[in-house]
Amino acid sequence: MNKPMQFYPVALTIAGSDSGGGAGIQADLRTFAAFGVFGTSAVTAVTAQNPTEVLRIDALPGAAVQAQLQAVHRKFAVGAIKTGMLVNAEIIRAVATEVQRFATPLIVDPVMVSTSGARLLEEAAIALLQEELLPLADWITPNRQEAELLTGRTIGNRDDMVAAGQECARRWQCSVIIKGGHLDWQEGLMTDVVIHDGKALALTSPVVEASEAGHGTGCTFSAALAAGFALAGHWKQVVKTAKAFVYGSLQEEVVVGPGIHAMYPPLETYDGEIELTRIDN
Repeated sequence: MNKPMQFYPVALTIAGSDSGGGAGIQADLRTFAAFGVFGTSAVTAVTAQNPTEVLRIDALPGAAVQAQLQAVHRKFAVGAIKTGMLVNAEIIRAVATEVQRFATPLIVDPVMVSTSGARLLEEAAIALLQEELLPLADWITPNRQEAELLTGRTIGNRDDMVAAGQECARRWQCSVIIKGGHLDWQEGLMTDVVIHDGKALALTSPVVEASEAGHGTGCTFSAALAAGFALAGHWKQVVKTAKAFVYGSLQEEVVVGPGIHAMYPPLETYDGEIELTRIDN
């Protein structure tokens, strides 16, 4: 007897390849698979990197990125898209042109600088990102430093994060998650600020004290958001589960080389560790 085929949700990542496997396309596809989502991709650049250094970046031509997106669009029922490393203006323009063909949530992670300090988006491309791609986004997920570059604000505390998030939401008419990293405004908690429908919320998880596996957290978070939306989840649960996935991936980090730790999809579920609460201004 033939087993009836069941539809499998699909997500698309538009990002660079990380030869070290911790971030970029590799992290995104690993995250999609962990959520039970079929992963498609458009590679924007090939990087020679490991968790501590970026040795070389080779950007693909914009036409090559555009062709990948066209090929995916022709055959796949994509449920959500995330973007990561876009490198330059030519690629941003190609992506902005093609993602409009997909009637699906778009999460833009405005990747600008690597954890090791390497520039991943050319200075001249920032304006084009702001003018052509961010207006198409449903969600943007800058870290604190990226939010400073996008808004021109200095972010040093919770109120600064809220103000920057609200400015991004107004300017690009989207929902915003500013990742707080190690900005310590709630002791013992890793806190992000979420702006959605005009409301500001704190998205918190406990600090993972012993983790040495910070490479790829931003990519993993935005990929988890895309997977959640591809699964047609409600935004509140999608956001909390994405945060829980990153927290669990740090809790269950693995050793992959001498002194090298990496995030890895967790075996346990950590949703109970995550809080999403209203911020009263």
